[in-house]
Amino acid sequence: MPGMREQGSRTAQYTALARMLETIRPRPRLFEDPYAARFLGLQRLTPLAGLAPVCRAIERGIDRRYPTGQRGNAVIRTRVIDDWTVEALADGAEQVVLLGAGLDSRAYRMPAMSRVPVFEVDHPATQAAKQVRVHRHVPAAQRGHVRFVAVDLRQDHLDPALRAAGFQTAPTVVIWEGVTPYLDAAAVDATMDWFAGNTASGSRLIFTYLDLHGDAAGGVSDVAALFSDVGEPMTFGLRPDELDGYLTGHDLTLIRSMSSVDAARHHLHPIGRHDLVGTVSHIAVAGRP
Repeated sequence: MPGMREQGSRTAQYTALARMLETIRPRPRLFEDPYAARFLGLQRLTPLAGLAPVCRAIERGIDRRYPTGQRGNAVIRTRVIDDWTVEALADGAEQVVLLGAGLDSRAYRMPAMSRVPVFEVDHPATQAAKQVRVHRHVPAAQRGHVRFVAVDLRQDHLDPALRAAGFQTAPTVVIWEGVTPYLDAAAVDATMDWFAGNTASGSRLIFTYLDLHGDAAGGVSDVAALFSDVGEPMTFGLRPDELDGYLTGHDLTLIRSMSSVDAARHHLHPIGRHDLVGTVSHIAVAGRP
């Protein structure tokens, strides 16, 4: 899509929009992301916070237009990944890598991440657009721990770029959210191998993936069609029953995996919410033995 890269990834914008809507909705919320609206240039909508009818109408409109549950997926995986990241840092991780960082604001909004180096890795054009937003909206005192690393995972080598930015072989938490479906198998394999070979024992890789086996309503074909239409076709996926063996083949251990549906039951249903979520989206943690 002409101009898409210059404006930043369309899928990154969808995710930031979902986070913005979660932040302006009345409580209870799964999280608060004060930068999502700013990074999208939609600060004027933040006074809507607390206006339940307005928030519900916006969410219903998005869910009708995109019935694959992408808004719900983005919201629920944000909460799960936030929790798992805090857990990994509490267990001794000394640095964070955000692979395909997009418009993610975790490095600026999560206190646990402010105490360690954070490496934001992304496509050069997407990252350039992100840096403009960060420098405009995040105070300098809240971004000194962040290093930007421009890499195209489809053709560039990750390790030299990270090392040049100060990355160390140490206990690390790597967040790889919403990226694997848009890479080919070789790129995903290479990144798994990089993690296994360049982080210390006890490191964790938190990532999302699609179940290519399920194809009911809101399944693979629907999701793939949605993002192909905006110029970001899906090219990689795994079946959940293949995941353990796949990771073992890369010298990694599966720590946990859950579907967005299961995550919704755990986080949304107890607070009386039944947001639409897709049936094929999964979140997992792999570990370095």
